Amino acid sequence: MNDALPRWATPRSPDRETIGPAIGAIAARMGLPLMPWQQLVADVGGEMDLETGLPAYRDVIVTVPRQSGKTTLVLGWELQRALGWGEAQRIVYSAQSGNDARKKLIEDQVPLLERRKSKLGIQRILRGMGNEAVEFTNGSRIVLLASTADSGHGKTVDLGVKDEFFADYDDRRDQSLVPAMATRPAAQVLTTSTMGTDESIPLNRAVERGRLAVELGERSGVCYFEWSAAPADDPDDPETWRRCMPALNRTITEAVVAHARATLPAGEFSRAFLNLRTKAGDRVLPIEAWNAVCDDQSAPEGRPTFALDVNPERSAGAIVAASAGVAELVEYRDAIGWLVPRSVELSQRWSAPRWIVDSTGPAASLIPEMERAGLKVEPASAKDLVAACGAFYDGLLENRIRIRRHVRLDEAAAGAAKRTIGDAWAWTRKSAASDISPLVAATLALWGAGQTQAPSVYEGRGLVVL
Repeated sequence: MNDALPRWATPRSPDRETIGPAIGAIAARMGLPLMPWQQLVADVGGEMDLETGLPAYRDVIVTVPRQSGKTTLVLGWELQRALGWGEAQRIVYSAQSGNDARKKLIEDQVPLLERRKSKLGIQRILRGMGNEAVEFTNGSRIVLLASTADSGHGKTVDLGVKDEFFADYDDRRDQSLVPAMATRPAAQVLTTSTMGTDESIPLNRAVERGRLAVELGERSGVCYFEWSAAPADDPDDPETWRRCMPALNRTITEAVVAHARATLPAGEFSRAFLNLRTKAGDRVLPIEAWNAVCDDQSAPEGRPTFALDVNPERSAGAIVAASAGVAELVEYRDAIGWLVPRSVELSQRWSAPRWIVDSTGPAASLIPEMERAGLKVEPASAKDLVAACGAFYDGLLENRIRIRRHVRLDEAAAGAAKRTIGDAWAWTRKSAASDISPLVAATLALWGAGQTQAPSVYEGRGLVVL
């Protein structure tokens, strides 16, 4: 077993009572007893102020390597809040996007709860798109918060969870959660994440704030824990792994870490398994080049070429229009049943444009349905996708393309990964750090538009769905 010590840690105040044991007990009731590092965070983050009887720390910030067991800690904290506060509580869970939050709640948390519904006082679990929730017999609820600036306005929050905070590039989650907690003196925010890059501004700000709180010996406001390697540590030395990975040989083995070291790019291994911040230059698409081609005004002109793509889980899809070297994300939505009807609508509105679809990807299954609907589909082969990716990358670095800025495209560009095909490469969906369907669709649309141009009119600004 391994009990790595955190590099930064708010110390336990032994004179205070804490809800930490209650969080540990409810995790054990789920059959998932907390590991030492999780119990330490719960004990300190759950301390109660002696004078007010309120949580001593409104913000609990935890950053650990991947596969350390954040889900168990978060779920135990959520359940204790739902069941142990004497009145109905509203718990809001969020991840890097609404779709990611839904997936983590429905696929990671709900299966752990389903088997113990009666023991945990769960009345019902709602899975319907847009209505996902865990409802308790005492009136408490666990609901989702999409990563939009106005999500949750007008509703109070007692516990806000910000999971995978490294993926945030702006403050939209705080803009939603903080005002909703203003009238709840016992409210807390639990932030859990692996380190990000120098672009992960909200997380980096939280890390600096937490480290400073530890160094100043603060005993209220911010509770901070960080398990990470030192920048000078040898990433190939198992001793480095043992010092910074609190779940090593519990939820993850040294053999798995060794395999990750051998297969992942150095920067991604350091970020994911040593919990070290990396530079944006480690991105497949350099941030400077990406920002140089993105703006809020560009829109395709002339007859558009459309492309669509879906993610491997088939939980979301994207449609992009392009012409004359300019691309615009027309629509991105959860689920995929909307894609073909929307494509028909766009074709009717814009004079039956061409549709490019990756014939080797998850969207290929939609091609027969699109053709039956009368759409002009041009399947892109693996060779075509390689050519499209090469053209897109060159156009980006040489500042020859324009992309209308959209948060979904920003997220896709930040998390993009590639796979080698012969002497070239193409996007890969499996190891990407975010849903890259908008990026794949943009790549294919720009490539398709570059093959043929015909006069028409396209009013892209009227199509955008934010």
